[in-house]
Amino acid sequence: MFQNILSWWSPTSTPAPAPALKEKYDPTNPKMNPLNPQGLKPCCACPETKSARDACFLQNGSEEGKCAELLQKHVECMRGLGFNI
Repeated sequence: MFQNILSWWSPTSTPAPAPALKEKYDPTNPKMNPLNPQGLKPCCACPETKSARDACFLQNGSEEGKCAELLQKHVECMRGLGFNI
């Protein structure tokens, strides 16, 4: 018991190594996210569903329900590439 306490003040003890920092999840990193092997950024992912969604919002504004299906398809596509939205 006293050996543990004495080791705190002992000049010969070696400090414990710092714990390794866990890398933050990056969906654009193919090594972390196998669903996105090309490493696409969110702005460049799912261009087909993104353009259809944007065109719908430009044409209809934010009227509820008008673009819900296109929005859902885009969200599914993004999640399919490993993005958390």
